[in-house]
Amino acid sequence: MRANYWSATRAPRYSLLFAFPLLLAYEWLARVLSGDEGVRNGADVLLKSLFLVLGGRAGLTMFAVILLGSGLVLVVRDWRRSGPPRLAYFMGMLAEAILYALVFGTVTGALTGLLLHGPRGLYIVQGQALPFATRIMVSLGAGVYEELLFRVVIVSALQRLASRGFKWRPWAAGSFATFGGALIFSAFHYVGPLGDTLTLTSFVFRMVAGVLLSGLFLLRGYGITAWTHALYDVFLTVANG
Repeated sequence: MRANYWSATRAPRYSLLFAFPLLLAYEWLARVLSGDEGVRNGADVLLKSLFLVLGGRAGLTMFAVILLGSGLVLVVRDWRRSGPPRLAYFMGMLAEAILYALVFGTVTGALTGLLLHGPRGLYIVQGQALPFATRIMVSLGAGVYEELLFRVVIVSALQRLASRGFKWRPWAAGSFATFGGALIFSAFHYVGPLGDTLTLTSFVFRMVAGVLLSGLFLLRGYGITAWTHALYDVFLTVANG
């Protein structure tokens, strides 16, 4: 049972279904709080902007169809092959995500302190100028869209490039994808009008966070990683009012 849980919960019928309520909550809050033209998570804006350029307003519909349609295909295919998911497994995944989110900041801050020979327990507070509810919405979006962009798309692409293009061994390909994706993930937070001020401490903190999230994605899949990221950001937002 234990071995089956760890392998099964990475599969689409668990991972994608687990992430779906997070997507719904973010999109609903974004529409209620900001409408079509308001503040949204940066990765969300970047992904949808590509489709806006290609198809105008219809591009957003195209994006939704591709995102939901491809997810549905993967879930149905996995469901038919392996059977229906177990509710108890979803409860275990939620417990995992909560646990990881609670220790994430402490571990990331401690590793950042070791790398910079500075204080332990560092953490990054962002978006303080935004209203509280908007910061909660953006936090949920970080889990959904930043993990979709940086882990599902970029880390997966880098891993495939290293393994199939460079013919590297799995551990080398995974390491390349993890650190390469983390570097891009950290740099992303300083781009655009809402980007943070670049400092060495915050850059290293976010790169360490990217390494941990990339590793978690490769080990536990998209769903748990998305919830871990979202819950960590929500906990941090609540803690800082």
